[in-house]
Amino acid sequence: MVVTHKALLVVSAAVAVASAPALGAGGTATAVPTVAPGARSVAPEADVSHHGHVSLWGSGLGVWLISRNSGPSDLTGATVRLRVSVPLSGRQVLPAQCLQSDAQTVLCRTGPLSADGTRQRQLALELQLQGRPAEVVVRIDTVWNGGATDRDTKNSEHEVLAPATGDEYVF
Repeated sequence: MVVTHKALLVVSAAVAVASAPALGAGGTATAVPTVAPGARSVAPEADVSHHGHVSLWGSGLGVWLISRNSGPSDLTGATVRLRVSVPLSGRQVLPAQCLQSDAQTVLCRTGPLSADGTRQRQLALELQLQGRPAEVVVRIDTVWNGGATDRDTKNSEHEVLAPATGDEYVF
């Protein structure tokens, strides 16, 4: 590897700037936190999953959902988003942990999810839709998981087509 004189000066200048104390208000020196080369902040990792089924009958849409975490980090909670392709009929009667964010979206918090998957959260909703649609598409995903990284979103992002048969369509 060949190091040019110019590259050596740029690296030396960067090291000097990074290691020099910063001047605070009034010209006093304050310590500058340093980060070791190659070190980086690591976010916790969790594997949140949502599974259940949806059922459409008349103007009613039932959503039954179980959320769990397969770790490796515990979560203080997650927020699952349910979006439907047909507008909801006005204000919905929802469980305490849920709220309607717009005409087609409901958000629900799960509460704590332990990394070993033993603390599952169950959710049952009966939503009322405008009219009597022949079918509805329900999209389920995680909106927030406490800042944790989830490398496997296949088990927490679902799209389900539910014809108005009253049958259960599993995700």
